[in-house]
Amino acid sequence: METLSPGYWQEQNLELGTLASLDEAISSTVWSSPDMLASQDSQPWTSDETVVAGGTVVLKCQVKDHEDSSLQWSNPAQQTLYFGEKRALRDNRIQLVKSTPHELSISISNVALADEGEYTCSIFTMPVRTAKSLVTVLGIPQKPIISGYKSSLREKDTTTLSCQSSGSKPAAQLTWRKGDQELHGESTRIQEDPNGKTFTVSSSVTFQVTREDDGADIVCSVNHESLKGADRSTAQRIEVLYTPTAKIRPDPPHPREGQKLLLHCEGRGNPVPQQYVWEKEGSVPPLKMAQESALIFPFLNKSDSGTYGCTATSNMGSYKAYYTLNVNDPSPVPSSSSTYHAIIGGIVAFIVFLLLILLIFLGHYLIRHKGQRREGASRGT
Repeated sequence: METLSPGYWQEQNLELGTLASLDEAISSTVWSSPDMLASQDSQPWTSDETVVAGGTVVLKCQVKDHEDSSLQWSNPAQQTLYFGEKRALRDNRIQLVKSTPHELSISISNVALADEGEYTCSIFTMPVRTAKSLVTVLGIPQKPIISGYKSSLREKDTTTLSCQSSGSKPAAQLTWRKGDQELHGESTRIQEDPNGKTFTVSSSVTFQVTREDDGADIVCSVNHESLKGADRSTAQRIEVLYTPTAKIRPDPPHPREGQKLLLHCEGRGNPVPQQYVWEKEGSVPPLKMAQESALIFPFLNKSDSGTYGCTATSNMGSYKAYYTLNVNDPSPVPSSSSTYHAIIGGIVAFIVFLLLILLIFLGHYLIRHKGQRREGASRGT
């Protein structure tokens, strides 16, 4: 080791391109003027950075007065990454962005959770000055998994669904919804993953199903800053079995005597009704028992009037709908001869109108012509 004159400092020799740290030179620095006050312009400055795992972070260090010295970046393990524009650590993820006497910027790509920590920017002035940059790495939560669904729930059953997502850092939050309606599940439970860095979160929701829930999507969503507003959710579609309902629809809607009529028994349910039974009040035997839902009247008459019932049945139960049929009088149908006469009458009326106009113009003409003749005769005498 060589001793330099007062006002200068000395450091150990360091070979760039190895894992040795230039920070070792700081510990061996000998100051000949300990009372010398350093200029604040030689103090470097940096900023804390947050990056999503797998992304790229840029570390920027600047100094106003470099005092003919180079800037250096070191990782949390105090390994030198770059000294000026010279690479010191063989890691292809770390690249030089900019190197000037006043700035040293480097980038780290494909950032891993292990890269998190405090990075140091140093400048070897008298004394050596440093600035810290805290790099926070966010762990991206995995797509949530929903469990606990039992197929074919029955109406008014109570069910509990569970949701889990791992890999988040910091711990994510889980929310539930049914369609556009928010479901209030239990508070998110947090458990540290085996790697000691990320977390697994879980939540459960319990609710009673109704027939309106048949085919609904129960959605579990992960909320985390690493997603930057992007949706990360999983949907579980549920099936609800419920008793059938039915209503009777006539076709045509206002039946008249002599027409053909279809009474449609429109059944709904899960499962859909498999059998339809038609009855008429006052009649003992059923009119029809079949899988078809329509009752057909080929030619209506007054005796068909009455109250009809349709019972729709599935393996979940039965439902009976009613319809009162009132057969109206037949609509008057215009005969072809009367239509023909009406057309002829219209044509004749039009011809008479034209003739009347023609006679008016002709009379007008004759009156004017006669007047002109009298005027000529009076002039001749």
